[in-house]
Amino acid sequence: MSIVVILQIIVLLGAIFIGVRLGGIGIGYAGGAGVLVLGLLLGMKPGNIPWDVILIIASVISAISAMQLAGGLDYLVQIAERILRNNPKHINYLAPIVTYVLTIFAGTGHTAFSMIPVIVEVAKEQHIRPVCPLSIAVVASQIAITASPVSAAVIYMSGVLEPFGWSYPTLLCIWLLTTFVGCMLTSFVMSHIQNMDLDSDPVYKERLAKGLVKAPDASSMNKALKPFAKRSVAIFLIGVLAVVFYASAISPAVGLIKHVVVGRDAAIMSLMLLVGCLITVLCKIELGKVADTSVFKSGMVACICVLGVAWLGDTFVSGHSAEIKTFAAATVAQYPALLAVVFFVAAMFLYSQAATAKAITPAIVAALGITAANPGDSYMLVACFAAVSALFVLPTYPTLLGAVQMDDTGTTRIGKWVFNHAFFLPGVLAIVFSVALGFLVTKFF
Repeated sequence: MSIVVILQIIVLLGAIFIGVRLGGIGIGYAGGAGVLVLGLLLGMKPGNIPWDVILIIASVISAISAMQLAGGLDYLVQIAERILRNNPKHINYLAPIVTYVLTIFAGTGHTAFSMIPVIVEVAKEQHIRPVCPLSIAVVASQIAITASPVSAAVIYMSGVLEPFGWSYPTLLCIWLLTTFVGCMLTSFVMSHIQNMDLDSDPVYKERLAKGLVKAPDASSMNKALKPFAKRSVAIFLIGVLAVVFYASAISPAVGLIKHVVVGRDAAIMSLMLLVGCLITVLCKIELGKVADTSVFKSGMVACICVLGVAWLGDTFVSGHSAEIKTFAAATVAQYPALLAVVFFVAAMFLYSQAATAKAITPAIVAALGITAANPGDSYMLVACFAAVSALFVLPTYPTLLGAVQMDDTGTTRIGKWVFNHAFFLPGVLAIVFSVALGFLVTKFF
């Protein structure tokens, strides 16, 4: 390995490290700075900017923001809270189900923010350590991205795999089944190995003695909804179903639409913008306030993060595509599960499921010689896709930090050694279960 390559790796990891330390949009800023250093000082040609991923995220977020402004998210949270409060003893299973479904529906894991306070309150009422349901719920909201029909990651990966004979409906069914069951198996394991008793937690007892723990509050269940909250949810749901139907119809394996004029990416973007337009007109929202919603702000931050860090990742991967292809051809083909490890490690640093898939997948496809005429090894990509959700490894992701901050009992903690935090074990388990199930299920297809 030459000095130049070592310096390139140092710049790559250094930019990511600085971005993680800055947090939030700083990850995108640092990624862009890394591209500049690699290009001007180390002779690497800037890679491709993932415009398709960024624009899909932006269009979906714009529609969700309109729904939030109309009160639709409040309505969904009320439904979810009612489910949790009606079955509080099963919160370790229901909490991840709720965040999983919200992410499937919305295409972003940031919807988990709205459920974190509810999970904490219900857990306290049952004297259950909130860390138990919270850790699994946050992880479920991340892994569900790889099964959401409107997520940029799924749209990208299905587009890659369809020429190899995998239909969009088949992929969606596989990823929904494997990730959901993987999350539920994780809930089962964690429920049996964790200390569930809140009253025995020393940090909780200390905070309780100091008066730092608030009494449970169920007032949000009776919060008045905006007049068109339900209508906005119905419009958004119809939009999601339209995306699924159209993407399935143009899938070569389904072939309902033979002559495709509007591609999948263009369709999802235009449909989501149409949803935003319909919510604006039919739910009478004030357009000037859309940009003030929490979903819009977090979504635009995500766009900049993907721009910077995915561009940085593609720059490095493209510059060393020959070496990566050689390594992949020699190892991944012999040990298919290693692809999951590659996805996992890349996601740790790239901080985006879509960005990880876009940076790694083309090199793997080329290395393994996967083509329409020889699609044999494409099953590896299908089975390992859930591993791009390893955003929980470094405890700096917004929903992780939100869970730590909103749990006033102090049971959801980040350890002194960075990786020994509450989300690491459930996250690893969920991905291992999902990938293992992926290899098992893909055998039938």
